[in-house]
Amino acid sequence: MSASSETWFRSYPRGSAPRVRLVCFPHAGGNAQLFHGWSSRLPADIEVLAVRYPGRQERMGEPCVESMDELADRVSEALTSYSGVPTALFGHSMGASVAYEVAARQEAAGGEGPVAVLVSARNAPHHASPTALHRAADDVLVAGVSRLGTLGGDPYAVPELRELLLPVLRSDYKLIETYRPHHPAVLRAPVVAYAGDRDPGVSHARLTAWGELTTGGFTLRSFPGDHFYLAPREAELTADIAERLARIPSGLRA
Repeated sequence: MSASSETWFRSYPRGSAPRVRLVCFPHAGGNAQLFHGWSSRLPADIEVLAVRYPGRQERMGEPCVESMDELADRVSEALTSYSGVPTALFGHSMGASVAYEVAARQEAAGGEGPVAVLVSARNAPHHASPTALHRAADDVLVAGVSRLGTLGGDPYAVPELRELLLPVLRSDYKLIETYRPHHPAVLRAPVVAYAGDRDPGVSHARLTAWGELTTGGFTLRSFPGDHFYLAPREAELTADIAERLARIPSGLRA
């Protein structure tokens, strides 16, 4: 496996021969740490790969990627080193759109593509509301993000953390706010959309519009909580994912 592929993913293997790999994409401003606890909650035959976006944590010295096409292309290329095991994709918020674009590239390249695409806290890309927070003043950008909810604490209130985190957040918002798929791909893989029932950033109609982007079947599941419901509801969410992936025989599409 190439060093570049290892750079892109934090792996949480638990068994010698995984039946399914679950590739997890963080939100705007987020990092792979969001999925640190997932491996211990999922069955041992599910290997978790958390995507490491450039510009943060171990990749802090690299420039952030501000183009959806570039990010999806680079993640897709890195994933080719992990062939041979059925792959499911989970993305939260911005990560949902990245996961969808990676899935579209995998299917377009031939082969089976992902066995499932799990999208969280994100309206369907062809129904997303236009925003321009990445061009706003720092305080406006932070306020816009904070209204969605938090993962606990306020890192932007700490001057040292704010200085490190704001450029990453702004770059990620530029990526997602300039992402406008005019002819979105229709996936063969089934799509499951997850959301918090008090998330101000999504709507039921725009969540269900993910169903227009698959011929493999669509399901919508909500949990109590805001945009970051997945942290307090981690046990319930991972249990639901485990149940869905358990239906996938090794090497076969759901």
